Amino acid sequence: MGTQGGGTPDVTVAIEHDSASPVRTWLERTQSLLRSLRLRSLSAQMRLVLSERQLLFALTIALGAVCGLAAVAFHLTIRLLGHLFIERAMAAQGHAWIGWTIATPAAGGLMAGALLSYLVPNAAGSGVPQVKAAYASLSGRIRLRDSVGKFLISSFQIGTGASLGREGPTVHICSGLASTLGRFFGISQNNLRRLLPVGAAAGIAAAFNAPIAAVTFTIEEVVGHLDGTVLSGVIIAAALSAVVERSVLGEEPVFRVPQGHTLHDAQSLLVCAALGVVAAGVSIAFTESLLGVRARFKRLERIPRWIHPAVGGTVTGILAVVAFLLFRIDGVTGGGYATLGSALAGKLAFKTLVVLCVFKLIATVASYGTGGAGGIFAPTLFIGGMLGGAAGFVDRMLFHHPVESLGAFALIGMGAVFSGIIRAPVTSVLIIIEMTGGYGLILPLMIANMSAYVIARHFRPVPIYEALLAQDGIHMRRENMGDALKHVALGDIAVFERPIVSFKPAMGAGDLVQRSALPANQSVFPVLNDEDRLVGIITVDDLVILASDPHLAPLVNAVDIMRPAVSVRVQDHLLKAVETMEANGLHEVPISDENGHVVGMLKEAEVAHACMVHLRLAGSSN
Repeated sequence: MGTQGGGTPDVTVAIEHDSASPVRTWLERTQSLLRSLRLRSLSAQMRLVLSERQLLFALTIALGAVCGLAAVAFHLTIRLLGHLFIERAMAAQGHAWIGWTIATPAAGGLMAGALLSYLVPNAAGSGVPQVKAAYASLSGRIRLRDSVGKFLISSFQIGTGASLGREGPTVHICSGLASTLGRFFGISQNNLRRLLPVGAAAGIAAAFNAPIAAVTFTIEEVVGHLDGTVLSGVIIAAALSAVVERSVLGEEPVFRVPQGHTLHDAQSLLVCAALGVVAAGVSIAFTESLLGVRARFKRLERIPRWIHPAVGGTVTGILAVVAFLLFRIDGVTGGGYATLGSALAGKLAFKTLVVLCVFKLIATVASYGTGGAGGIFAPTLFIGGMLGGAAGFVDRMLFHHPVESLGAFALIGMGAVFSGIIRAPVTSVLIIIEMTGGYGLILPLMIANMSAYVIARHFRPVPIYEALLAQDGIHMRRENMGDALKHVALGDIAVFERPIVSFKPAMGAGDLVQRSALPANQSVFPVLNDEDRLVGIITVDDLVILASDPHLAPLVNAVDIMRPAVSVRVQDHLLKAVETMEANGLHEVPISDENGHVVGMLKEAEVAHACMVHLRLAGSSN
């Protein structure tokens, strides 16, 4: 005596031959109920298995917290190493401080150069260009080794006095964490790429304590256009990262402005416009100098490459000594946030502001151009703050405004130079507002920032990050990925020759699992009717659940678990295929002809390959 229905006892078969209709009816209802319960159990099990979209959302939340902690750890490590090295060197007794102040950044550059040359060469530079390249390449891959190297080398080099910032490296570190976690959990290549902006936004939010500016910077600089599929994750990660950062370091903005800065006199707007023009000139000078020095040191072979950053450290140390001898103030080394805070409070003299602006520009060009590992965000803000503070003295001389206006112009100068160098005009306004907690300067900020942005872009169309990538042989295409996907038709891709494993609606679970094991390397299986027309799809996740419970085999057919039919047509372009995959959470989609017959299968990897081939051909034709 056997079992029937896969779960009813042997006695059921014996009694079923009895003609007692009430008992038979009761048993049939029981069997029907058992079948219903088992199908409901199957549905529950399928819901317990996270879809990739749900996993992506969970990772986004996790990354907000993880990246916030990583950014805080990076910040505190730089602060600790700064106390141990450059601050102790400048506080040495007698005249010894001069030698130590020059030697400490040089030694830090020497150590960083050795590590970058022989262990982690990809950790050099700011980190933002690397993230842009990884996102644009559709790979979404940043090695954890490079992120860890960036953390250690950047913190050490900045802590020993290099004129570099922590913000760019934070973007690289957090994007590397996002890429690593995505690969660990088996996220598809397309969605892995989407995790990079999530990590970047979380890093910027924690580094600047500015979640809104982090969102706009990620969209403006990393993504390059407003992508709705990325925006929600970027917002969530930035907000959570800022919460983590504030819970550890406090809710105070990065700069404590003594009073709410405003400009009540419309005459000052003329000075703001002029400040934007000067800021554009300073931005171009900074960009050209940095790229020129970097190109020269890349060609320099007489001095070993691992010694190059020590040259930049030596230049920075000498400038720091001269600035301290002249004004008894620091700011040339590191990010210079403390000195910048003094400028925002209107405590620095005109000559001090001008000299520090020039010295910081030279020190940053030397530190970065010789191959250091650090960012240009903080130095950019410092240069702009000094320039803006000097413009404030001009405003006072012309219109006799109160001394409080000096800090206001320092803020405006920060945004204007940032806009001219980084080329993120919206972020340049929001980041100043969030970093200082003041909203009274929106109009003059917009005037100065847009003036600097437009002029700098006119005379130097290629932004600094793209120019840095071009020096490394990586050329960013003006055509974005969405446009590239529109230009490639599915019929132009060779995806129609490999065999396709398909199912019939009446196939049982055992046949489904057995047939899916055929060597076709599919993750989505079309369900075809008797006329070979597509009526539904079954994913490999559905089959894994079936295989995990042998009791379901006699109860389930393909028609019971198949999803609604999803496909693209031969004449569609790649963008339509990508949108279809995204909307349905699939890594693969059937391709059908005009009669509804499946003629091929398209994978995400094939989309990425076809897109890159198109961009490469477009670049060579240009």
